[in-house]
Amino acid sequence: MKLLARNLDRLTTEEELSDLFQAFGHVQSCSLVIDRASGKSKGFGFIEMPKVGEAKNAMKSLNGKIVGNNKIRVKKAETKNV
Repeated sequence: MKLLARNLDRLTTEEELSDLFQAFGHVQSCSLVIDRASGKSKGFGFIEMPKVGEAKNAMKSLNGKIVGNNKIRVKKAETKNV
C-alpha cells in the first residue's frame, strides 16, 4: 500500500521518514519530494508498505502526530490515472 505523508518538516530526511514508518512494519520504499530549483524538500513524501494491515496501522497511528515541529498528515496515496 502506498501512503502519502504531508506537512513534513522541511529538514526531515528520507531515513528519518522511513524509520518513523518502520516502527509499524516493513517499508519497501520511501521517497521525499524534492524541489528541483532549490534542492530542498517540498514537505511531503511517499512510503510504500507491502502489508496492508501494517500500512493501515501506520496511517492510523501517525496521522496527526507531531514530528519535528509539524503535525503530519498521513493518508493512502491516490493512484494517478495517466
